[in-house]
Amino acid sequence: MVSPARVLCIMGPTGVGKTDLALEIAQSLPCQIISVDSAMIYRGMSIGTAKPDAKTLAQVPHHLIDICDPTERYSAVQFCQAATNHIKNIIASGDTPLLVGGTMLYFQALQKGLSPVPPSNAEIRAQLSADAQVHGWEALHRRLSQIDPQAGARIHPNDPQRIQRALEVYLIGGKTLSQYWESTQKVPLAYDIVNIVLIPQDRAVLHQRIEQRLQSMFAIGFIDEVEQLYRQGDLNLTCPSIRTVGYRQIWQYLMGECSKQEMSDKAMYATRQLAKRQLTWLRKWQRHYADLHMIDPFSKNLLARTMTLL
Repeated sequence: MVSPARVLCIMGPTGVGKTDLALEIAQSLPCQIISVDSAMIYRGMSIGTAKPDAKTLAQVPHHLIDICDPTERYSAVQFCQAATNHIKNIIASGDTPLLVGGTMLYFQALQKGLSPVPPSNAEIRAQLSADAQVHGWEALHRRLSQIDPQAGARIHPNDPQRIQRALEVYLIGGKTLSQYWESTQKVPLAYDIVNIVLIPQDRAVLHQRIEQRLQSMFAIGFIDEVEQLYRQGDLNLTCPSIRTVGYRQIWQYLMGECSKQEMSDKAMYATRQLAKRQLTWLRKWQRHYADLHMIDPFSKNLLARTMTLL
């Protein structure tokens, strides 16, 4: 019997060094990297997404980076279709697919399957938008938390698109988004999947890394990058691209809604909250599936420890 082809996945919260580890692995194994990041897909958003630079992209083939304009929306379904095609092509070429990123929904959708949630309903979405204008998205988030506590805990109060979608799903079908996810038809990929998860034992070290990286982003022109998008005139805070952590806070600063220091503090807090949500998702994944290899990214001999699992 022929052994299934191997697919390597490196996941973890923001700031733990996933890309650096992937590049080190690629020095030892013939790999091609598939980005699993809902922000790196956007062109013109490089600094704030910690996108690999041109030199790095030239060292190892990368996929699903710079594939969308910031005005576009990109779904988990689209990711799964594109990632599956790239995996097949990479394996056919004789290389190993190496999926790297922190968008846990994409990883889970690809490996565990997508639930058949109902399609969008323009009338219901319009009513939810009207409710939000009157009461605010925080009020709608509280409504969601009462209807679907799991989704309420998973979705940030400042994420109107996902709040709206979760409420829309419930109003259309009478089932919560979490209930749809629980009834997901699991169609596993026909590959030997190795999940490497970088989870720091010391949360303080992660917070320090996040702060250092954010300050470095500001130093090399993060604000200028967002300002360039701001001046395009076709983007706003309802766009998924601009709601990305860091971009949203700088956008609000450019609109005059907060001072530069307040913006920096808000961006720092939002990044830490993102890391917390990613860690929560990973802990739930491990409880449900127990197929994750946990490694402390700040431990000694990280590459050597990782290679023993491959």
